Amino acid sequence: MTRFAKWFTKNPVPTVSGALILLSFAVGRIAGGAADLTLTPRWWLDAGEHATDAGTFTISGALMIAAALVAGYGIVVKAARALAVRTVGIDLLVSVAAIGAIVIGNFWEAAAVTFLFAVGHALEAATLNKTRSALAALVAVAPDSAVVLRDGEQVEIPAGQVRMGETVLVKNGAKVPVDGDVVGGTGAIDEASITGESIPVEKSDGDRVFAGTVSRGGFLQVRATGVGADTTLARIIHRVEEAQDAKARTQAFIDRFSRWYTPGVMALALVAGLISGDIVLALTLLVIGCPGALVISIPVAIVAGIGRAARYGILIKGGEFLETSAKITAVALDKTGTLTEGRPELTDIVVLDPAHTRTDVLRWAAAAEAGSEHPLARPILETAAAHGVAPRGIPAEVLPVPGKGIVATVDGAVVLVGNPPLLDQHGLPADAVERAAGAAAELAAAGRTPMIVAVDGAVIGVVAVADRIRTDAREMVTRLHAAGVKRVVMLTGDARPVADAVSAATGIDEVHASLLPEDKLDVVADLQRRGHVVAMVGDGVNDAPALATADIGVAMGAAGSAVAVETADIALMGDNLLRLPEAIGLARRTTRVMRQNITIALVTVALLLAGVFAGGVTMSLGMLVHEASVLIVIVNGMRLLRGAAAGPRATAVAESPQPAEAAAV
Repeated sequence: MTRFAKWFTKNPVPTVSGALILLSFAVGRIAGGAADLTLTPRWWLDAGEHATDAGTFTISGALMIAAALVAGYGIVVKAARALAVRTVGIDLLVSVAAIGAIVIGNFWEAAAVTFLFAVGHALEAATLNKTRSALAALVAVAPDSAVVLRDGEQVEIPAGQVRMGETVLVKNGAKVPVDGDVVGGTGAIDEASITGESIPVEKSDGDRVFAGTVSRGGFLQVRATGVGADTTLARIIHRVEEAQDAKARTQAFIDRFSRWYTPGVMALALVAGLISGDIVLALTLLVIGCPGALVISIPVAIVAGIGRAARYGILIKGGEFLETSAKITAVALDKTGTLTEGRPELTDIVVLDPAHTRTDVLRWAAAAEAGSEHPLARPILETAAAHGVAPRGIPAEVLPVPGKGIVATVDGAVVLVGNPPLLDQHGLPADAVERAAGAAAELAAAGRTPMIVAVDGAVIGVVAVADRIRTDAREMVTRLHAAGVKRVVMLTGDARPVADAVSAATGIDEVHASLLPEDKLDVVADLQRRGHVVAMVGDGVNDAPALATADIGVAMGAAGSAVAVETADIALMGDNLLRLPEAIGLARRTTRVMRQNITIALVTVALLLAGVFAGGVTMSLGMLVHEASVLIVIVNGMRLLRGAAAGPRATAVAESPQPAEAAAV
């Protein structure tokens, strides 16, 4: 069966109505000849001049009435229900026009108007279903079954019956049925349904996996941490469904406009009919004035835009946020975990006291940091373990000094790890502090975060860590500028030299360093005072105040984070930075389509109204042109479903200061 035939099978009302119209024409041709089958509204009234069987034409007219009743019944019912809640809509305009046409004997006009309106409504419904294809695709990837270990045996059960904490087996080619942590085995998982990335990700012990992803090789044992409606996939489906139903500000305005516009058209038709005495003119104005294309112009674009974004791992909270995203002129980026990978590495060990070796400096730094909760302690401890000098316990005493470092007592020795002000505070010799500060400044200028190490009042060296810059950071900044963003701003708690080094490597326009969380909020507010529409990209924890203040809050790498998926205005499910300019570019394309659709709808109505008063547009012709404009608006909105997402991640960034491997220290 062809696609055309399938469409009519799924839409019986316009199919039956259209068949009755064709049958009416066939009966008229048989009885009166082709000359009688003009599209003059009252062609059957002249039957006596051409035919000997006037009864045949009576049958023809009855078939036209039947066609109008089949197509118009649902329209009249909707109009009546709308009136019951004091709403005057498009259905009422068509109902009045069709009933009026039948009363005055314009059976062809009544049939044509209702048939074309029914076809247009079916096209709109089919289009919205098509634009929701991304949601349907997400639902389709939801797993149906799972293989779990129960009492040492493999048992296949429906995915929804997996219990929290159970071990699920994922074999090659199978869908992952739950969110969970890998507790055994290795494998490659295709996470395109969640993050939009087509390249499979290697998984092993401790890695997270998500329901709806697919194994492309290997064998995994997964401990379930999210089942049923508590999985990332379920939250994504829920969020996309809500977002596609949410109205943009422009759509809300169009809805309010239609509530006044439709009664206005009825009043215009009544006045025109009373003044001219031409009932056909009044009924034609009702049909011509239908704002159908205007009403469908925004939803088709919004649903297509949000659906297209979801297909590539970009969750947009709703039409309002899609519309706001199109106006973004400044993007504020947190450095750690956004511009950088969020996993610092020890890159340098500088010896300042000839009595000590690099290993000594590393051992003392690790011994002190063993009692620290600071994120920069981890790379020091990992490197110490790799070199066989890991601390055997925790220091006897650890005193964090906010903004300066830590003071620890290790084997009876007082160890300082921090910046020059920490050394000054403990009265270390000025010349030693100055020499250490110089070494630290050189490391900071290269994009490292330095920490001076002193033992019992003597400066022995400096260790430095660096968070590796993402390879696609510079490309992201370039694409943001190309998408129309004027200012790309970096916000970080790191020292100014480190921030400047990252800025130089990525092409950031503006840098704000040494910030506390509340300081980031102030920077975002200042950008807004300068007239910018601001998007803030962060991890949603220490950046929460700035994310809440920004016009659009963007969560990076939101897969698996229920809070980010539910609360972020835009959630980028993967860690691909290039999705950010893709999201802004898609928002701008969507709003352009919305404006084009509104223009098409309004111009069509204006031209048709002018044609009616000029005497060249009939009721049926007007409805035909009107439905053609609806089709044009639909096709224009559907363009948003085409095209590729942001390109693959860049493989390198020229002159990016990448830290040395930890093994080289």
